[in-house]
Amino acid sequence: MQTNFSLKQLADPQFAHSESILRNCVHCGFCTATCPTYVELGDELDSPRGRIYLIKEMLESGKAPTAGVVKHVDRCLSCLSCMTTCPASVNYMHLVDHGRAYIEQNYQRPLADRMIRKILEIVLPNKTLFKSSLIMARLARPFAGLFKAIGPLKPLGAMLELAPTKSAPTTPTCKPGIFSPDGPRKGRVALLTGCAQPVLNPGINEATVRLLNRLGIEVVVSAGVGCCGALTHHMGKEADSHAKAAANVQAWTAEIEGEGLDAIIINTSGCGTTVKDYGHMLAHDEAYAEQAKRVSALTKDITEFLSDLGLTGASAGEPLLVAYHSACSLQHGQRVRTQPKALLQACGFEVVDPPEGHLCCGSAGTYNIMQSDIAARLRTRKVRNIESTRPDLIAAGNIGCMTQIASGTGVPVVHTVELLDWATGGPKPEALTK
Repeated sequence: MQTNFSLKQLADPQFAHSESILRNCVHCGFCTATCPTYVELGDELDSPRGRIYLIKEMLESGKAPTAGVVKHVDRCLSCLSCMTTCPASVNYMHLVDHGRAYIEQNYQRPLADRMIRKILEIVLPNKTLFKSSLIMARLARPFAGLFKAIGPLKPLGAMLELAPTKSAPTTPTCKPGIFSPDGPRKGRVALLTGCAQPVLNPGINEATVRLLNRLGIEVVVSAGVGCCGALTHHMGKEADSHAKAAANVQAWTAEIEGEGLDAIIINTSGCGTTVKDYGHMLAHDEAYAEQAKRVSALTKDITEFLSDLGLTGASAGEPLLVAYHSACSLQHGQRVRTQPKALLQACGFEVVDPPEGHLCCGSAGTYNIMQSDIAARLRTRKVRNIESTRPDLIAAGNIGCMTQIASGTGVPVVHTVELLDWATGGPKPEALTK
């Protein structure tokens, strides 16, 4: 693709990187066939190719983006299916990240939109505030329909509908600590416990620690590690997301240079995609660039790490058919595709791939809040495809996907690591005991 950036713009490393990405695009359109918003809406501007053109023109102009451009960029899920499909290896992830940051810096959103985004920015990464907000959400749930009927307040209605009906208990992994195996230590890892996950389903982290301890791996939940930054990163709020990334890098570096780490384990794939990109995010930060590269290189999804260990287990004792939902951030963002299914099969489960497994469920961070209509259509499509396999349960590796899919089906939804823990001696996942 031909570009027309000024020399002044190209002196900015971010613009220079985006220009190199744009030049790789050959307009082939393969990406449109696998883009969830294009498949659902049929609008070229809601395809990766269309958004690439819009972002290119926006960046080259150096002017404030129009409301139309913002609408189509906002509709992008960042599922990254286009990157899996693209024969020219166009790094759409970094391009759309730049586009969002540019919009954040140069576009004045409507007041209601700004307020809702600010609420999400403050509440979701803060576990205490998030837990308190869910209590209030349960009380306000009867008014969800009213909020959804008022256009600018529709995201508030979506939030109320997604809120769980009961609070999860506080567990040991909700706080910093060291969790040592009973026998000889064979390795040491740090676990990112996440923001929403300890509030919505702390059992996932508990299962992760139990399973790793059983395998002789010491697990540390480091003090100073907080939100990975993905939430605000996808909102274009670079200063905030980079500050969160730097804080995590600093805390994990202290562990690496202290007792050492064999890996940084992520069991929420949306977070994993972001942490693996810290090396790029902080590449021009003199204080953290090298440390960030090291952190990204050590980061592994829990199923990657378990595959490297060669996990095998006894059957859970029940012949269960598992529909495996491959989260976009895992299959497209991290290219981790075969390991979760192989682990489940090795532990005695029968695993099936639902049709259209490459398409997003509509969760995508806060997408199911900010773009609830499109998210609902994608959820319906995803659930229909999953239920066509007639599974006993659904396995997924991302809390956002689990929440989204569970809101549209009666089939139990369980994290992959909960099943692996159960099959190797842990308790039966709570979702399967109901």
